[in-house]
Amino acid sequence: MTTSLTQDRPNQVDDRPTDFDPTSFDDVYATIASGAVERERSRTLAHPEVALLWERRFGAQRLPVELGGSGASVRDLFTQLIDLATADSNITQALRVHFSFVEDQLIARNERLIAAIADGILVGNAITEPGAGAIDGYRTVLTRTGDEWRLNGEKFYSTGSLYADHILVAADRDGERVSVLVPATREGVKRIDDWRGFGQRLTASGTTVFTDVVVHDDEILGPGYGAAGPTYATAYLQLFQLAGLAGIAQRATDDLIDWVSKRERTFTHSVADRQRDDPLVQEIVGRLSATAFSARSSVLAVADLLDELLANDPEDAEAITRVELAAGQAQAAIAAQVLAATNELFEVGGASIVAEELALDRHWRNARTLAVHNPINQKLRSIGDYLLNGADLPYAWSAGVRTDTAATAGDAKG
Repeated sequence: MTTSLTQDRPNQVDDRPTDFDPTSFDDVYATIASGAVERERSRTLAHPEVALLWERRFGAQRLPVELGGSGASVRDLFTQLIDLATADSNITQALRVHFSFVEDQLIARNERLIAAIADGILVGNAITEPGAGAIDGYRTVLTRTGDEWRLNGEKFYSTGSLYADHILVAADRDGERVSVLVPATREGVKRIDDWRGFGQRLTASGTTVFTDVVVHDDEILGPGYGAAGPTYATAYLQLFQLAGLAGIAQRATDDLIDWVSKRERTFTHSVADRQRDDPLVQEIVGRLSATAFSARSSVLAVADLLDELLANDPEDAEAITRVELAAGQAQAAIAAQVLAATNELFEVGGASIVAEELALDRHWRNARTLAVHNPINQKLRSIGDYLLNGADLPYAWSAGVRTDTAATAGDAKG
């Protein structure tokens, strides 16, 4: 049976604009930023904000103009994702699997799915399983029942799926790993907002349960998550975390400048009458702004390498290795700098800077949460092993398959 990917889609927006102006998202970012603290405080998912982005066809940026997109480069996309993360880093992370899905369809030249992306579908994920992870075997199964397929299983770290209208599911079909794309509102699909991390609380990274969900033949897309061997996708997905960190650094800088600029009080032992004139405060603001600049520059440098790889040969192993090495090096540097800076920002104020209404602690909490994708010590060890011994860099291995020289893949949270 052939299904329509766009029928009864909850996120569908009528009368969407047909043109794409990369600067046209700025007002949306401003709207998103204006409600970020309140959403954090009330733990309210950003459904209206994501809908605003989709009204501007944010999710179709990478498609060529002739296929309904804006023809954005990877660098263009990540420039927008950093700006989005500056407004709310949760949303950038929530969209990472959607854009990875888009990239895969472009590489595969899947006309049906590319058309659905142009029409506005939003894809979330259900890959990692409680206790099994994303690489050690799936207990979620796809079985044949009469003339239908049925999907059963439970997933966690289902990042973005509560915002999505379709969910990309990794499942086992008679010992074969497959990807399945099912409507999020189909009977038997249950999405639960039970992600309890202390940061990135609004990424909808909770549990998804599939109970006898009907799956049609054309919704089975092929190999499951993480084919063994080098892939562009490991670095591409990691770059979303780094874009989030870059955005956090910029938002923390903006928030700190705003807070300090309004202050008329200072410390009794300060060398200046106002905090904005205190050289120690100025130094911290300067360092935080430098961190934001450095993080943005590093993300876009890796994006440039991805542009080159994807424009030439996405399966070029040597080019993939260059991208993966750069992404790992950028990860280690960006995470360390942003974590330090979002901790140090509190040194510019006394007790008043930890007021709950400011929610400045969210910057460190969000940065700390993003920085655990993947553990940096594991990434640095693998980089050193590669540089010293030519060992494989870590990629997303399927079903626990690894070579003798391959480093263990890190945390694969969605």
